[in-house]
Amino acid sequence: MRRLAQPQDLEAVFSIYSHKMVVPFLTYEPMPLDEFRGIYKELLDSACFYVWELGGAVAGFYKATRYPGRARHVALLGTLAVDPQRHGQGVGQAMLADAIERLKADGVRRIELYAESDNAQALRFYQKLGFVHEGTLRQFYKRADEPHFVDEYVMGLLVE
Repeated sequence: MRRLAQPQDLEAVFSIYSHKMVVPFLTYEPMPLDEFRGIYKELLDSACFYVWELGGAVAGFYKATRYPGRARHVALLGTLAVDPQRHGQGVGQAMLADAIERLKADGVRRIELYAESDNAQALRFYQKLGFVHEGTLRQFYKRADEPHFVDEYVMGLLVE
């Protein structure tokens, strides 16, 4: 079940965000909870950061923002993750199907997201949902513990 994230979700979101299988593919390097509080506050203040809850626990999350003006029909999905303990249980599928349907009902015709070129599992998942690789941002991403840069893929989904 989708709902806007709340302040009390901080620790659950942080636990997923900082998991060793998740953090390499999100924006920030690993950090202590106290440092994450500011990032979490920005997510809450955006009023477009959602958690997906199962059985009273946060199982995943995403941020869905709309572009302004002439691109108002376009939404960007980001800060997207599923609790690794829930991988393979359909959580990501249910969460994104819900997000896509909600955005479509709100008049969105195009949904974009960015995915690291070395995140094969996510790329397969997004392609299964109908997202298409539309472009590459070369050497866009750099993890502190790796010597090389990673390309970021722009992926898009047209909804009618």
